[in-house]
Amino acid sequence: MPDFEIRAAEPKDIPAILSLVRALAEYEKARPGEVAADEENLQASLFGPAPAAEALIACLKGEAVGFALFFHNFSTWRGRRGLYLEDLFVRPEARGRGFGKALLVELARIAHRRGCARMEWAVLDWNRPAIEFYKSLGAIPLELWTLFRLTEDAIARVAGP
Repeated sequence: MPDFEIRAAEPKDIPAILSLVRALAEYEKARPGEVAADEENLQASLFGPAPAAEALIACLKGEAVGFALFFHNFSTWRGRRGLYLEDLFVRPEARGRGFGKALLVELARIAHRRGCARMEWAVLDWNRPAIEFYKSLGAIPLELWTLFRLTEDAIARVAGP
């Protein structure tokens, strides 16, 4: 479909990416102000001299309606890198047109080309539509694993003076 495009993000997409991140936060019921990202740090993180992540953009008639942000992790058991999907989001008004699947297909192509041993991501346990969608693609939940996180304050406490 000519109005439908999945492509690598470019620096000009930073405002759209930030808008999509904020829409994702709202969808995930985040507290107001919880998104600390801004255009400057997204620019540095995605397009600076040492990019920390990459992004794909889903466009409908030239307008960004979704994104996938990802980076590489590493499997010590496999001895190879993997692809970690940090966020995948499609605006509600653009859902049902195949953007989510197209983003995941493109991520799988990237992972395959780069020799990744696996792709991983987390999904909120209440997000049944996403869970069922991922399962329909062959993804399996890692039920024996618990996700842990240290936030900035906790990192500072653990790191000590």
